[in-house]
Amino acid sequence: WASSKTPHSTASDPAEEEALLCLEQGTQKLEEGDVEGAKRLYQRSVDIKRNASSLFNLGVTHYHLKEFDEAIHSWKLAIEFQPSSADAHTNLASAYLNHTESRPDLALQHLQIAAKLAPEDPEIAFNLASVLEAFGRLPEALDYYKRSKRFGIERADVQIEAVSLQIAILSASSSPHDVYVFS
Repeated sequence: WASSKTPHSTASDPAEEEALLCLEQGTQKLEEGDVEGAKRLYQRSVDIKRNASSLFNLGVTHYHLKEFDEAIHSWKLAIEFQPSSADAHTNLASAYLNHTESRPDLALQHLQIAAKLAPEDPEIAFNLASVLEAFGRLPEALDYYKRSKRFGIERADVQIEAVSLQIAILSASSSPHDVYVFS
């Protein structure tokens, strides 16, 4: 989840060097399980030189601490810097779903973007399928569960079977039944 480098991370001035050092130290703290320490270092990196990586990682720490408003804010800013980050869109979707004021509509929107950015990512496909299923959009959900299975998510088999059954039941209940009259 955490990344210490931006796509173009080269430190050309002392401030950038310090921001990069804070980013790398924050990642080390996160790997050690010190989420608060990582958050402080990522925040320092953001304060020195705001970029997609420092904002993304700051969002990760907020999310781990269940500070969903702050995570959402950080990931939205990270997306402004790097709109093509499927991970930022995926994490933002998770924060919207886990927030006390859940926003599955926004989660769906960001998962759809993530799926377009990373069409072969099996976890994104599976998560998108789950949200689509919750919205009752079963044929789309089935397609994304199948995609996640094709790209390596074995647990998708159960969901493929369950959604296929739901579709069959709904289809059977909406089709006209033959009525026989005996005389």
